[in-house]
Amino acid sequence: MSNSTTIRAITPHILMADLAEPFAYSQAWYRRRGAMLVEVTTEDGITGWGEAFGPPELTAPIVAWLAPLVVGQDAMAREAIWQALYNRLRDHGQRGLVVEAISAIDIALWDIAGQALGIPVHRLLGGPLRMEVEAYATGFYRRERDDHLRYLTEEAEQRRAEGFRILKLKTGWGLKQDIALTRGFRAAIGDDCGLLVDCNHAYDAPAAIAFGNAVADCDIGWFEEPVPPEDIAGYLEVKTRQPIPVAGGEASFTRWGFAEMIARRSVDILQPDVAACGGISELKKIADMASAFGMRVNPHVWGTGVTLAASLHLLAVIPDNPPGLFPRPPLLELDRSPHPVRDEVTSMPAVSAEGRVRVPEAPGLGVQVDRAALKRFVA
Repeated sequence: MSNSTTIRAITPHILMADLAEPFAYSQAWYRRRGAMLVEVTTEDGITGWGEAFGPPELTAPIVAWLAPLVVGQDAMAREAIWQALYNRLRDHGQRGLVVEAISAIDIALWDIAGQALGIPVHRLLGGPLRMEVEAYATGFYRRERDDHLRYLTEEAEQRRAEGFRILKLKTGWGLKQDIALTRGFRAAIGDDCGLLVDCNHAYDAPAAIAFGNAVADCDIGWFEEPVPPEDIAGYLEVKTRQPIPVAGGEASFTRWGFAEMIARRSVDILQPDVAACGGISELKKIADMASAFGMRVNPHVWGTGVTLAASLHLLAVIPDNPPGLFPRPPLLELDRSPHPVRDEVTSMPAVSAEGRVRVPEAPGLGVQVDRAALKRFVA
């Protein structure tokens, strides 16, 4: 083990790039795409990387504000640091941007710990249950064209050729349009391809229930974020009044934010995001809590290779629910929508011909950051 894991510096990096073709989800258009990476260095020269979900221009100043509370501390004291940061802003930041900033710092500390000990993060977390996971392709967003089913079908053909056997369709364009699009997309991709649907909380409970019942025969693996994240009662209505398994949680934060969802069983599948919910430390606590209630956990993943690597290490240790000889392990969300920063700044794992991804085995997160690319995208 290294002689000194004292934290010397914390540097947030705001990265941004224009998109060649804009795309939209149900709440907004993307014309630029960014990331906020956090670099934590120790006195003995170890560099750990973390990433925050959310607008980079807003999370980076919070990391900069928190940095003096962390510099000089032992990077191995992840739990103590997490508690100190959360408690310092507890009156003002129990969810959202503050927790996203803490997530980035926490991920970087796990990266440092693994490098200092010479082992991958999944071994720090207790050792892997699996060393590869099946990935599903996220994408299928709206473009500034009218032939929606045509370009989505073309995208599906491309993803299938890359090895993906499960695709996630974005909806939220209006109830009638969504029903027609989902039915058309299922017919286009065929019965042998897995299908998930995500409307990014575009519906209220009555509309979500109507949608779920209208596409119930389309063999949909889960219905993601059917209603706004604050509407726990609405989630419960959707869960009980239509047959598709309900997923949600990417816009929930910390163990306390997930506690009500778990206690009330408001979803079938919990989707904490490691770069949003409080980092690796907190997502592991959420997954353990969910396991005690018999609930599936399938992390949301949206970001660069840093978030992806952190998610893979967690996917290695999240228990099968329920366990058995023929388990249903969690899936890896692999964003395939345009993201120049992701593609050039960080190393990305390969997808096998069977749509599977290996868990990194190098010390720490096992992700490489290209500093030349980092400089090109600095906003």
